Order: sequence, then structure tokens, then C-alpha cells
Amino acid sequence: MKNTSIFLLLILSSHLIYHPLISCQFLFPSPIFFGSRGKWQMLQESVGISPMHMQLLRNNMIIMFDRTDFGRSNLSLPGGRCRFDPSDTVVKIDCTAHSILYDIASNTFRPLMVQTDTWCSSGSVLPNGTLIQTGGYNDGDHTVRTFTPCVDNYCDWVEIPNSLAERRWYATNQILPDGRIIIMGGRKQFNYEFFPQNPGNPPLFSPYPNTFFLDFLRQTTDFDENNLYPFVHLLPDGNLFIFANTRSILFNYNQNLILKEFPPIPGGDPRNYPSSGSSVLLPLDENKATIEVEIMICGGAPRYAHRPAMQGMFIRALNTCGRLMVTQQNPNWIMENMPIPRVMGDMVILPSGEVIIINGATLGTAGWEAAHNPVMNPLIYSPSAQPNERFTIMEPSARARLYHSTAILVPDGRVFVGGSNPHVFYNFSDVEYPTDLTLEAFSPPYLSAEYQKIRPKIQTIDEIVRYQQSFSVIFTIEEYTTLDALSVRIIAPSFSTHSFSMNQRMVALKLMGVSRAESSYYSATVVGPSTSAIAPPGYYMLFVVHAGIPSHGMWVKLE
Repeated sequence: MKNTSIFLLLILSSHLIYHPLISCQFLFPSPIFFGSRGKWQMLQESVGISPMHMQLLRNNMIIMFDRTDFGRSNLSLPGGRCRFDPSDTVVKIDCTAHSILYDIASNTFRPLMVQTDTWCSSGSVLPNGTLIQTGGYNDGDHTVRTFTPCVDNYCDWVEIPNSLAERRWYATNQILPDGRIIIMGGRKQFNYEFFPQNPGNPPLFSPYPNTFFLDFLRQTTDFDENNLYPFVHLLPDGNLFIFANTRSILFNYNQNLILKEFPPIPGGDPRNYPSSGSSVLLPLDENKATIEVEIMICGGAPRYAHRPAMQGMFIRALNTCGRLMVTQQNPNWIMENMPIPRVMGDMVILPSGEVIIINGATLGTAGWEAAHNPVMNPLIYSPSAQPNERFTIMEPSARARLYHSTAILVPDGRVFVGGSNPHVFYNFSDVEYPTDLTLEAFSPPYLSAEYQKIRPKIQTIDEIVRYQQSFSVIFTIEEYTTLDALSVRIIAPSFSTHSFSMNQRMVALKLMGVSRAESSYYSATVVGPSTSAIAPPGYYMLFVVHAGIPSHGMWVKLE
């Protein structure tokens, strides 16, 4: 009953506090030709905090937050509000914000009130669009926080203390086919739980109520841990792919049963925090007779690199990526080399089906003062290109994005980048890499004006998409080529933190045909996803992609 009440509370309630938007002149992407290397754009010189967590919401707002024990931020809470927290390790009374809500369209933001410590926490979005944000540090490690999008400026965080069964610090969340969220691992937590929690009595293999032991997480802990923020991906068969350190398993979470252990990633070097590589589930394609499911993991740091890094001795990061086709009966990792070594890189799936690898460093590991030589150039990876032609080096940023930096895709196809604070507190002077409060956007090459004539523009679309049911997408395009060049894709908005985008997935919907309506108007008939394991219920960005050039995304609700 308690859990049911909590679940209803988070759906129906929001904290009614008014915060005016903080604004500046919006810098619209210039309609210029910027070729094959992309373009950077400074959105805000300061958002007042250093976003180490980011989540795009269905109303084109982005919620960003850092942690409460950095000290005072550069953004005051409005109306004389202050946070009083006797448990805080740095500031007991803090009148500054540690979370903001950012409006993409107006390039404005307003402060939000977070009470408990969100440091190194995790999150997922429920099917109704409410963000469920779990755990953190100190007084926040058992807390669930919720944020429900609103049409005014009154919504704020709602916190539900002591609603997690275990401490969740450096844990990973994944939305499930039934709309629940699985919360996996965390520091010294070799177990998982669900939100909302399982009703009724726990099964016999649960040592504590609502907690399920997974010895694989204990086995993958080493001298430097290297199994925090495990990479968790929901597979189309309803099971989970879980990667920690160098090992990975196919896991039935309903039965708490390991179905298969895959070969270790070659090289013997760990890929999870603090070695901090990144992982993606490559795009799923419903147009194929059998859906191929492939995981890709890139970057990280050599084993035993963390302790030397904490003492100022920085070891070269890994430059390898591994791809594993998990649907094969006996899969093996296929390895390839990035042109730039990288630790703490973020991997974001683009609507073109490519993957951008952005942020990070070439030396060291994650952690306080533990990395050097930031990687300024993003890479764009083309999964279907020839093996030696998959990586393209992009235009460099002017900002170093090291520990606690983030990156997310937004509906217009840009990638928003923020954060970077490799220090115990906010530190803006007398350090090589100051705390960064800026917010940038990177425009991939497909946004260049040279592709304007072949870029689709969605005109009308059904707001509700149902499983296995057909629907139409009306779009315009100046120079249409062929059916083979067209694709309709949905992308789930991900929760970005610590070099991993939780819940990230793209599905290419089954395309039944395209007809020309009039002039440059076309109608594509597509079919909703086959199952909720291929695409869990909830809100997605839908893109029409033509000859590799995506439209702006439109929000649809899958149910």
C-alpha cells in the first residue's frame, strides 16, 4: 500500500513554487554551410551549476543538476528560499540552486529546488513522462525524486525519502517493458531492485525485502571497483544485457537467472567507472526479418590506472571499441580502433543512425583531479560503413569536458553538452581545468544548409503510436529520391551521467510504403513497434530520415 501511494503521488503531484525564467538572447543555428566537421555553438556562458546529470523531457525542457555538497553554486534560489540540511557535509544552509530547468526554444532556464544530495545518482522516465530520479550520496542515497513536466513555471522536484530498499550511489536505471524501472548495483551494492517495488512477498532468492542479489556484480569488483554504473541494456527478447568491468551477461531479471555469459571484452582492461568507457545498444531495425542486436563499447582506461591518476601520474586511455552481436549463438567481440584514445567519453545515438563520441580525456581516469589532456574533437561513428571508414573526426570544442560532463540529443538534431567539474568543490581559479558552468550545442554535419533540399520536414503525425498498428507520417521534401533512402525512426530520450546514457535506444519502424500526396508532400505508412521489449512504453522523438539527413524530431507517445 505504501508503495502504491508513492507511485500515485509522483504521477499526480508537483511542488507548486513559481520561479521566473532566466533569459538571454537565443542563438539560433546559422543557416550556413559548415561541411563535414560540424559546428559548435555557445548557448549559455553560465547556467549557474555544472550539470553532471541531464534528462530531456517530452515538453522540450531539459532538467539538469549537479550535487548539493559542492558548496554554493552561482545561481540563487528565488524568493529568499534556502535549503536547510543538517546532514550536508559542506553547507548546512544553502540559498543557491543545484538544479535547473532549461527551455530549448527560448534558451532560458530557471532554478529548481533539490533537497537531498543527488551526487552520482541515476534516472529513468516513466511511460507518463515523469522523471524518476534515484539515489545519490549521504542523505540522498535512499531517496526517490520525481519531476513531472508542466505547462507553466510551477513544477519542481518532489522528494520521497527512504523509498529505496538499498543505498543507490553509482547505480544504473533501465526502463522495462511493463513500465517499471530496474535499479542495478551501486557502490558495494551487489543487488538490484525495482521502482515501483514488487508487490507481495519477495521470492526466496531475495536476502532482503524487495532486494535481489546478483553475485555477478560482486565478482566484477576489482582493486579500483571498475564495475560502478554498470552498462545495462534492455534487449528485444525481454532480457537484460549487463556489462561490468570486462564481463557481460544475458540476464533474466524476472527469474534472477543468468542465461548466458558472453566472452570477456579483449584486452583485459575495464570499461566501467572509474575506468569509464561508454556503451550503446546500436539501432534496432524492424524492417529486417530478424532483428539484429548489437552492443558497442568504446574507450576507458587500463587496469590499475586509477590509483596512479589520483597521485598525478596519468596513463594513456584506451583507443579500442568492441562490438558484440548478442543475437548470435556464439558471439565474439569484434574490435576496432578509434583515431583518438578516450576515457569519460559520452556516446549518443544520432537520428542518422550514427553514434557521436564526445567529451573526455586522453590520459587518466574518472575521479577528482584524475584526468589530463582533454579530448576536444568529437568523433562520429558510422556502424554500417566499411571497417576502416567508420570514424570521422569533428570540429573541436573550445571547452574541456572532463569528469562530470554530460551530453544529450535534442529534437532538432543537435547534441547539448554541459558540465565538467573534476574538483571536490566548485573551483574557478588557480586550476588547470576550472569548474565549467557553460552550456554548448554541437551541430552534426547533417544540419548543414547544404542538405536543405533533401531534408524532410514533418507536417502532421499521430501523437499516439500503438504497438503493431499502422499510422501515417506526412512530410515535405524538396528533392525526394527513392524509398530505399527513407526511414522513420524513434529515439528514447536518455538520462546522461558519468559517460553513460541510460535507457538510450533507437528503433527503425517498419516502413510499409510512401505515397506522394501533392507537390512536395509525401505520406509514409509505418507500423508501431512489435513489442514493448523492443521499445518500452513512453515518449519518443520520431524522425523521418532521408538519404541520411534527418528531419527535426516530433514527440509521440507509444502505448
